[in-house]
Amino acid sequence: MDDNIKASWERFLNPEVLRNNLILGSIYITSFEILKDTIITKLKDFFIDGIDENGFIYNDKYKTKVLALHKNPLQASLIWLQNKDAIDNKDIQKFKKIKTFRNKLAHEMLDFIANIPEDDLLELFNDMINLLTKIGRWWIINVEIPTNPDYDGQEINEDEITPGMNITLQLLFDIALGNEEEAKKYYDKFLKKKRNI
Repeated sequence: MDDNIKASWERFLNPEVLRNNLILGSIYITSFEILKDTIITKLKDFFIDGIDENGFIYNDKYKTKVLALHKNPLQASLIWLQNKDAIDNKDIQKFKKIKTFRNKLAHEMLDFIANIPEDDLLELFNDMINLLTKIGRWWIINVEIPTNPDYDGQEINEDEITPGMNITLQLLFDIALGNEEEAKKYYDKFLKKKRNI
């Protein structure tokens, strides 16, 4: 039997490695969906004009200023963000790599759980978090702060801004990948606060 095949079977049959790879793959796919949802939803929500019995009412500008840029809402949103200098060409290229890896992972899960290229995975996780941070900060700095009078006249340090989705991802990583004792602290704190309410 070929050495690569042996190594692949060894990783697949080792419960600890298999479990870890399944968790890593699941977290990667979940993280991608969070990034994708952030890219599309934040922009779409920006164009909400109101609500009626059928749900949100979107301003026609969402169609003419965003969806007109590309037939795919995700690609259209990325182009819009690039046009607004929220992201650049390097970010678009990184996103393409992130998405390609996500698609391979989702469609070839069995192969990947035995052979997840950890160096690639860690680099792509890092790119995902950086992109999520960059887009989240852009929205906070360019939309949320200017439209909130509570921030009038205040000096804001952009590097100290942590978008909410980054906190969600950090919790996901800590709980799913952290050691049991550390991971359980979040749950214990939640239960303690719940009892005090």
